[in-house]
Amino acid sequence: MGNEDMFSGLLEAAQRMQQDLAKAQEELAGKRVEASAGGGMVVAVVTGKLELVELRIEAAVVDPKDVGMLQDLVVAAVNQALGKAKAMAQAEMAKLTGGMQLPGMPQLF
Repeated sequence: MGNEDMFSGLLEAAQRMQQDLAKAQEELAGKRVEASAGGGMVVAVVTGKLELVELRIEAAVVDPKDVGMLQDLVVAAVNQALGKAKAMAQAEMAKLTGGMQLPGMPQLF
């Protein structure tokens, strides 16, 4: 195999990987993960693109005298959902790269 053939093969493989990456990003945008805090009193739903798309708060946890607790529950639920979404994105990337960290390869996030 000549250098030109080898280079051409590498270029084609890189282009396929870019296409696969773009497809994975598009698919992740449609996926959602959910996390909760306070025994399910606060629920955050995040997309695979790390966008908060839904926040559910049970009325029982809304206490005007303890706004700090509600804020803490919201932060906890959102952060947990973001962590799940990042893990999902990393798992998708690992499928494309066989688990290898490739230098210069764009990350999903």
